[in-house]
Amino acid sequence: MSTSDLPGPSPDQVQAHRGASAIAPENTLAAFRAAAEAGAKWVELDVALSADGVLVVIHDDRVDRTTSGTGSLGDLTHADLVTLDAGTWFDPRFAAERLPTLEQVIVTLGELGLSANVEIKQHAHHTSLDRLVDAVRSAIATRRPETRIMISSFDPDCLKAMAAKEPDLEMAMLWVQLPQDWQAQLAAIPAKTIHMHYKALSIGILEETRKHGIAVRVWTCNDPVQLLSFWDAGLAGVITDNPAIFLK
Repeated sequence: MSTSDLPGPSPDQVQAHRGASAIAPENTLAAFRAAAEAGAKWVELDVALSADGVLVVIHDDRVDRTTSGTGSLGDLTHADLVTLDAGTWFDPRFAAERLPTLEQVIVTLGELGLSANVEIKQHAHHTSLDRLVDAVRSAIATRRPETRIMISSFDPDCLKAMAAKEPDLEMAMLWVQLPQDWQAQLAAIPAKTIHMHYKALSIGILEETRKHGIAVRVWTCNDPVQLLSFWDAGLAGVITDNPAIFLK
């Protein structure tokens, strides 16, 4: 049996985690281009505010791990951030990469024919939820009609605020493990999608969520074999560092 005969996600249900972050530095334009080259239709990315309220694409609340700089986003303005090298830590070939704004990424996604799962990070320096949500809404409003957007977060308040203002967007609640009151939490947002860690997934979870019309995607799986038993049980999709391995 070839790999193409094995169960797996539809191409439209493979999301490149922080772009194709196994191939290029995460959350950079290079990573999103690599995702498109791998055949992905969707990328997952993280957004947070700089000290002066600019929405940048970065996972951590500090720049130390993925740039040449140090310090908290809450202490750094966008002018500070654009001077940082966001690629050399991954490979010197990417030394020209910078931390992009979400608006810059939205433009690039349109050029590449990609859609985005925008994960809203809720960091300690985000003192105004309205400011954060409005920044996301402003950036995604510039997208091309064919660029689809979904919103995800570990913070239900972020999703509630976005759902109230953007009810047509898919909202995905992020959990490492499914809490006992998952139905109530989703209903309060409201949301119909769960993104959970692939190691916490079970057939029982898929059976129960399917009864209630809830879609489940898993993060961050980089081995298709580990998900083989779940596709026929109703797993909707996967978020992966290397989309090519699920698109063979």
